[in-house]
Amino acid sequence: MAMRLQHTLVMAAIVASLLWLPVGALLAVLAFAVLGVTLPGFVTFGGALNASTGLLAWWSLAFAAALIYALFAMPD
Repeated sequence: MAMRLQHTLVMAAIVASLLWLPVGALLAVLAFAVLGVTLPGFVTFGGALNASTGLLAWWSLAFAAALIYALFAMPD
């Protein structure tokens, strides 16, 4: 059971690392086009975080989504 959890976490980390940049860029473009949010404002959550913490927060959101995906995708 523990090995399955480790594999699931690694799979989620790989998927999140591969997809956070292109998905984040798409979200940033859409936020700019629809809401007028600038890139620094998007990355820093409107100035609430600094840039490195904001990028970590975006990766964490991608990891959470990828973890849900990995839980359903990994066979028993």
